[in-house]
Amino acid sequence: MPLLVQIGAAPVLAQNLNPALVTEAERSGFTHTGRYAEVASLNAAFAAAYPDAVRAFTFGTTAEGRPLHALAVSRSGALTPEAARERGLPVILIQGGIHAGEIDGKDAGYLALRQLLEGEVAAGALEKQVVLFVPVYNADGHERFGRWNRPNQRGPVESGVRATAQNYNLNRDYVKADAPETRALLGLINTWDPIIYTDLHVTNGAQFEHDVAIQLEPLTAGDATLAGLGLSLRDALIARQTRHGALPLPFYPTLARRDDPTSGFVNTVYSPRYSTGYSVLRNRFSILLETHSWKEYPVRVNITRNFIVDLVEETAAHGKAWLREAHAADERAVRLAGQSVVLDWKATDQARLIDFRGYAYTLTPSAVTGGLLVRYDETQPQIWRVPLRDQMQPSITARLPRGGYVVQPAYADAVAALLDLHGVTYRRLDRPVPTAALETFRAQTVTLAPVPNEGRQRAEVTGEWKPEVRDLPVGSLFVPSAQSGVRLVAALFEPAGPDSLLSWGQFNGALQSGAYLEPYVAEDIALEQLRDPAVAAEFARRLAREPEFARDPRARIEFFARRHSSWDPDTRLYPVFRSSVVF
Repeated sequence: MPLLVQIGAAPVLAQNLNPALVTEAERSGFTHTGRYAEVASLNAAFAAAYPDAVRAFTFGTTAEGRPLHALAVSRSGALTPEAARERGLPVILIQGGIHAGEIDGKDAGYLALRQLLEGEVAAGALEKQVVLFVPVYNADGHERFGRWNRPNQRGPVESGVRATAQNYNLNRDYVKADAPETRALLGLINTWDPIIYTDLHVTNGAQFEHDVAIQLEPLTAGDATLAGLGLSLRDALIARQTRHGALPLPFYPTLARRDDPTSGFVNTVYSPRYSTGYSVLRNRFSILLETHSWKEYPVRVNITRNFIVDLVEETAAHGKAWLREAHAADERAVRLAGQSVVLDWKATDQARLIDFRGYAYTLTPSAVTGGLLVRYDETQPQIWRVPLRDQMQPSITARLPRGGYVVQPAYADAVAALLDLHGVTYRRLDRPVPTAALETFRAQTVTLAPVPNEGRQRAEVTGEWKPEVRDLPVGSLFVPSAQSGVRLVAALFEPAGPDSLLSWGQFNGALQSGAYLEPYVAEDIALEQLRDPAVAAEFARRLAREPEFARDPRARIEFFARRHSSWDPDTRLYPVFRSSVVF
């Protein structure tokens, strides 16, 4: 493929270009980016200029009432999700501005789409697909406009911020879906079912020569056949960037020890709170593109624009094959009931040495922190011979129930609303099920986070699933394992999952005890129980062997309270059960 744009140069505006299709970024020579109002006017202008190939629409509203704008772009005539499905066309979703200070994707997207629509690049590619473009996902954060919102980023002069008006990081919200923006986006995904979801970012971190990272799933996680296709796509995109003159990386360059280049890098498989970890659970591809913050804005926009055109060309060539395999993966997922799935991954200790294109640096004492401060010298490129830990292994697994999960009626409405957002199938029991053979989970220990995280108080629990016979009342929610999104179902309901609803504090009320004993009453009850030699021996053993238990008066009281007839057997019962049968 010919070079689209010289990496170090700003794009040159074409002659006789419709001024309504030109961004503020282009007019300013890529020193500035436009305000959010520009998105509405540009979308309207694109729809007017290309009425047979572009549809402008909104798909939701932010917390501050701003409409979320999108474009559907195709030369196939299919500009609705129904038409795309009817014609068997792959849909790719390209999203900018999830972190609104990292705004490369907005300006690069308009540039790439205009060239595609004009036939200047990838001729004929738009006839074979639909491109959904969300220029700015975090619109409220975009309008918290100012200089130095990203002090470690070179341009544009002014930009937005990372978080929303409600202080959510949208790239941590895909599972719990607290933000109105997230709920709107999940609706867009459910409606269009994109085969690829691309999230356009800008890195933080060290200074080095590499200018873009491309991370893709399924590669490690998810369906094995899709992972093979994912590897081919990632390698093709890396090769294309190299031909354009970029210095791409196939991993996000996270230093093993912050501010210590000698520590090397550790690869990551993202959990489903992130865009890159979410789509894979739905048997679709996701791509994280990260340009490097220390590269100038024109450079970053060019790289991102090149990537978008490359992805459109790859989709034109392979999109229908991806669709076929994704639908086959849906069918394979339906048959996963009773099998183990991976909930989280970690890098092994195995490392390989790589040549990484960095800069010379020094480590000097910091007058501010008292530690060592790293400073980079961009005038002296330097090859870092450093370790890379990129061999991944499962760190948390779970066995899927053969039948499915059952949610107690008291929690059914809240959970059902979330399942609707995720496109998960469920049904409510319309008649009671007596003496159902289930697996239940009671938290043995509960540790609540001392500070909020993304608006939630996260919970860390220990415990295990155990067989139990229970009556299931009318209104219980049954979520079958036999569905294409079963990996997502497991991520939501398995307590050990890093982004399970339990981990995100959805059921914190169920983890607390509703009853208690006054200390003077508990004392009398305990002294009575200690007359039993077996109880006395067990109490003495725990005092001797468990220092935390010995130091905790409440734990001591609970030891005896659990043995009293007033103890609620459902204390700390997780209100989601596993079933081996279908209800």
